[in-house]
Amino acid sequence: MGFNIVTFARLCRSGWTFVREGVPNLLAPPDPPPGPAFVLRVLKAFERRPEPGVDTGARLSNALQRMGPSYIKLGQFLATRADVVGRDMARELGNLQDSLPPFSEDAARKAVESALGRPIEEMFESFGPPVAAASIAQVHKAEMKGDDGSVRSVAVKVLRPGVQHRFNRDLKSFYMAARLIERFHPPSRRLRPVAVVDTLAASVELEMDLRMEAAALSEMGENTANDPGFRVPNVEWQHIAKNVLVLEWIDGIKLWKHEDLAAAGHDLPAIGANVIQSFLRHAIRDGFFHADMHPGNLFVEPDGTLVAVDLGIMGRLTKAERKFLAEILFGFIRRDYLRVSRLHFDAGYVPPDKDVELFAQSLRAIGEPIHGQSASDISMAKLLTQLFENTERFGMETRTELILLQKTMVVVEGVGRSLDEEFDMWRVSEPVVRDWIEKNLGPAGVLRDTADGIGTIGRLVRELPMLAERAETLSNEIQEMGRNGLRFDAATADAIGRAEARHTRSGRIALWIGAVSLAAIALKMVL
Repeated sequence: MGFNIVTFARLCRSGWTFVREGVPNLLAPPDPPPGPAFVLRVLKAFERRPEPGVDTGARLSNALQRMGPSYIKLGQFLATRADVVGRDMARELGNLQDSLPPFSEDAARKAVESALGRPIEEMFESFGPPVAAASIAQVHKAEMKGDDGSVRSVAVKVLRPGVQHRFNRDLKSFYMAARLIERFHPPSRRLRPVAVVDTLAASVELEMDLRMEAAALSEMGENTANDPGFRVPNVEWQHIAKNVLVLEWIDGIKLWKHEDLAAAGHDLPAIGANVIQSFLRHAIRDGFFHADMHPGNLFVEPDGTLVAVDLGIMGRLTKAERKFLAEILFGFIRRDYLRVSRLHFDAGYVPPDKDVELFAQSLRAIGEPIHGQSASDISMAKLLTQLFENTERFGMETRTELILLQKTMVVVEGVGRSLDEEFDMWRVSEPVVRDWIEKNLGPAGVLRDTADGIGTIGRLVRELPMLAERAETLSNEIQEMGRNGLRFDAATADAIGRAEARHTRSGRIALWIGAVSLAAIALKMVL
């Protein structure tokens, strides 16, 4: 992709906005090295002077809204980390979760009618104004009549007009920034900035299709049908489209409304524990988790049940990744740092030329200070800085397959801390992790894996005749090539001849290499 002056100008404008609102110093590590510390001091000189009656959080929130939906998501993430940005800032940024300016009700009605192909009055008994608006979509409360004549409340989610175009525009800026970073700062290449943006782009593509969200709600509903204290809304399958989703209306309190939750008699620390344990069950047990679990997407029903909405961004883990996550957490819970270190090396997350025991020592330096400590005694900013230093010291690259998991773990841990000042991540995680370890790595798990292995062997045995036939075919073709050389059919040979007449000698060589490569691929497919 070539250089685009418009995208570059937009990127510069975003950077200048961040500098003016003090974001670099807001997110700076506690004790930066001399070079970055000097840069931060220079940038601070360009920060906007505080305006009377307008705090930094409100100013930053307004700036992020102006910059676009991708930046709004950054604000939503920061809102979950009051321990990093401060309580006042987090409170203001919390408005980005579902309190953005809505688009008009008339535009929403037209979008619903166009997407579902029927007038609003035919589908709904009533259709109200927007009750929540976020960066991607807004929600309207409506009523539908069932087959039995009863009327039920539903939530109608409608994508913002033009939101995909705005996201694509933001992504162009992110790609340019990532490529510039990789080009001019070689040490950052291990963090794979372009691959990180690729992951973001893929998740955004899915989030723009509400049919995929409906499918995610259905899958998670099946996975969690028997889970204590957690559920997702039911989908109205006859009323979904790419930009419209109709689902069960949830009568509950938003998780960020702490005072309302307390007034309703809910146990806030218990809710915080439920958020963490629910997320771990989904990630470790199911390998399918809600990757946008900020408080604006979580409700608490009168009986204390946690209800998750807005499943546009979902994460998946393979069985090997789930096993790795469970064993890593269990190792930290048991303070077995050498085992945690070996797991990292076995998974290939740490280069093999590094020292296993030295890495275990560095993990101990991270884990020991936070064991048994309450949330109020732990500086998440310092902890994240130490973790980042660790990845640099041991040459660890960003694992794009784990980006959504890592981001969501930071968010849900922040949610837990916001609900419980004495929150202990390890204590809360232990029951879920231990249960999975016992079921999957104990005797029952070994027997199950053995049965899976026997099943695989059985399938292989059934396919042996076909594999033997393919092997014989390949052997005959290789022998034929050895006797007569590599041959192409008449059409292929004729195409190569015409191309040779048109291209230079170097072009002919490239064409022949391509042809031979295609032949090699074809032989592989025989296997």
